[in-house]
Amino acid sequence: MALPAPLRGVIPPVCTPLDRHGEVDTVSLTRLVTHLVNAGVHGLFALGSTSEVAYLTDAQRATALETVVKAADGRIPVLAGVIDTTTPRVLDHARTAAVLGADALVATAPFYTRTHPREIAAHFRRLRADAGLPLFAYDIPMAVHRRLPLALIRELAEDGTLAGLKDSSGDEAALRRLLVALGGRSGRSTGPAPAFSVLTGSELTVDAALLAGADGVVPGIGNVDPAGYVRLYEAARTGDWERAAAEQERLVALFSLTDIGPEEEMGRSSAALGSFKTALWLRGVIDHGATAFPQIPLREESVAEVGRLLTAAGLAPEKSPYG
Repeated sequence: MALPAPLRGVIPPVCTPLDRHGEVDTVSLTRLVTHLVNAGVHGLFALGSTSEVAYLTDAQRATALETVVKAADGRIPVLAGVIDTTTPRVLDHARTAAVLGADALVATAPFYTRTHPREIAAHFRRLRADAGLPLFAYDIPMAVHRRLPLALIRELAEDGTLAGLKDSSGDEAALRRLLVALGGRSGRSTGPAPAFSVLTGSELTVDAALLAGADGVVPGIGNVDPAGYVRLYEAARTGDWERAAAEQERLVALFSLTDIGPEEEMGRSSAALGSFKTALWLRGVIDHGATAFPQIPLREESVAEVGRLLTAAGLAPEKSPYG
């Protein structure tokens, strides 16, 4: 489908359900996409960090993306992560995504290698030119180990290389500076890059980002409660900031499920993704809460705590956390 310019709203990074053998569970993934679409989200981001893209083989990536595209069935746009270390590898993923029907691409700067901003700019320009699909930059310094410079983002926005940015830097001040550089809240529609979409990945401060002029959010926990983020976005869109703040506060409380996995036993990624998938399993959306190896699964007491937090957030589990 034609990608809105700018893309706005709630675009969850879709979890990738796995079966007990570690393969993509296409039946559960189809059910998850239906769950998200029915909640009113405005797009889907397949093969991002929350999708466990770094753990998937190329074949599994293709299976997951094909499933998401088919399940979305043209109702909302599908953005495909083409995340890899260097330009040739990213281009391979981009060509596959185009064949499978993705509406846009999402890419980081090159990583593992040490690159200069001019090389990063060339990377994005080559990808945009060769793939022929709208391209979103993914700013995630936690994984790439460097920020995308503000001047570079603005340059690539103004020349049409980038259709947007997913900002997962966690730097709210830098996000505000970018929004001001693009015209500010009062001038975004007539600023230097009016079709450029700024999407925050900081799901606990969405109301503040939208008030500052961001166009939308890419919330990992939006897999679990997509309707909550849609309500938050709609409240902000209509200027009902009190209602937006109340919804945000409820989602902040729900987000504490990502801290349930003991820090001395498991990585923070394992804890967060495990809690998302456990919550989806408890809600009856997916058949298994398994995460990709070698991530450590949640213990039984952590699963029970996920169930408690779901109930507290008004999302009563369909299954018992005790089996």
